[in-house]
Amino acid sequence: MEIVDLTVHELAEKLEAKELTSEEITKAYFNRIKEIDPKVRAYISTLEDDAINKAKQIDVARNKGEKLPKYAGIPIGIKDNICIKGTKTTCSSKMLENFVSPYDATVIEKLNEEKLVYLGKLNMDEFAMGSSTENSAFFNTHNPWDLSRVPGGSSGGSAAAVASNIAPWALGSDTGGSIRQPSSLCGTVGLKPTYGLVSRYGLVAFASSLDQIGPITKDVTDSAILLSIISGHDEKDSTSDNNPSKDYTKSLINDVKGMRIGIPKEYIGEGINEEVKKAILDVAKKYEELGATVEECSFEAGNYALSAYYIIADAEASSNLGRFDGIRYGYRTSKIESLDDIYVNSRSEGFGQEVKRRILLGTYVLSSGYYDAYYKKAQKVRTVIKKAFDELFEKYDLLLAPTSPTTAFKIGEKTENPVEMYLADICTIPVNMAGLPGMNVPCTLDSQGLPIGFQLIGKAFDEETIIRAAYTYEQNSNFRESKPSFKGGKA
Repeated sequence: MEIVDLTVHELAEKLEAKELTSEEITKAYFNRIKEIDPKVRAYISTLEDDAINKAKQIDVARNKGEKLPKYAGIPIGIKDNICIKGTKTTCSSKMLENFVSPYDATVIEKLNEEKLVYLGKLNMDEFAMGSSTENSAFFNTHNPWDLSRVPGGSSGGSAAAVASNIAPWALGSDTGGSIRQPSSLCGTVGLKPTYGLVSRYGLVAFASSLDQIGPITKDVTDSAILLSIISGHDEKDSTSDNNPSKDYTKSLINDVKGMRIGIPKEYIGEGINEEVKKAILDVAKKYEELGATVEECSFEAGNYALSAYYIIADAEASSNLGRFDGIRYGYRTSKIESLDDIYVNSRSEGFGQEVKRRILLGTYVLSSGYYDAYYKKAQKVRTVIKKAFDELFEKYDLLLAPTSPTTAFKIGEKTENPVEMYLADICTIPVNMAGLPGMNVPCTLDSQGLPIGFQLIGKAFDEETIIRAAYTYEQNSNFRESKPSFKGGKA
């Protein structure tokens, strides 16, 4: 087995046994990046020299017998809306094309403590607004299972990198499904933690009440490891939960006997691809065989989540992106004849079409005369959604649903129809609206050889139950034997 085929926990075992060095692992990944990334285009920038130098230093320390963190020297990819000091953080936008972060995000500080090695920054939809990574200002990322298709979004670069073995694991961010949906389309494990479990300090904001950083990995074990590293209270984030950190690897138990799982009928109804629906029902059957109780339930409030989400998210985006005005932050136009020109031309030239669309929608719903009709009403719907989830979790330990209504679609297929693109997140958005944890687990391939994933939704701060159920399914399935084909012609 090649170095890049190994999971992080397998790499850690080989480092501990001195069968591999960090330098060998890091160089293997950069060799793989040079071979594969011209097809996939997951990386906006790579940090080869810094990464290899850091790997060498860790190897020296390890050979001297110094006490190191368990995962020291293992590489990782970072979504390009998470700040690393001294490194460009572009958010895949012309607006921040030359922005070099003066500080580390809290999750990066935590990774630094573990002495992880940064491979580079990964492509995304501009300011995390999109479901296909086609909204990047720089280039499209391609799905490694079929290069003519999208990897999902907005963390499409992160999911595509892990799926194509050009990163052993990666960080993404999830506002309305942006970790789970690309993980489904690329066949990776993607976890959106409970809102507040992982600090948002140093994550460039899209919608502050919805954004959450989380792991994208090859398997459930690696997801539990990375969540254990990045979670925990942060006084720099006022929305950070104050509970003590946990070791989520203790939840890697191959047993779901007695677990109660509900399948909301609305999630497997109209608009869900038939092959996806069959896959979800097959997963339900597998859980029953493994000793869980699975039954259909109803979640009618979820029907209103998409509409309410795009009001709340766009309103918050309008507010958050107001700072990028050509004066305080970001790109400044060269076409200046007046003060107004600085604002208008900088924002017109610096933002892409999708970002402009959402800023306009958000500004509209916050404007005088429309605030009560739209934004206030959407917040009331959000409360209804949260209450509906609470009622379901009085009866069930977990909810099972599709992650995406379809498998990966063709590049360009939905770019002319924003509403159709927004519907790609219809299965994931309710989780963000309620601040709950959700995980994508790959389960099978469709008739075209494209990955299908299922989503496990849990109670707030009950990632342990999700991890346990996901791990049990993974241990009793063989999806990881499937490998991306990189078919579909030239990228």
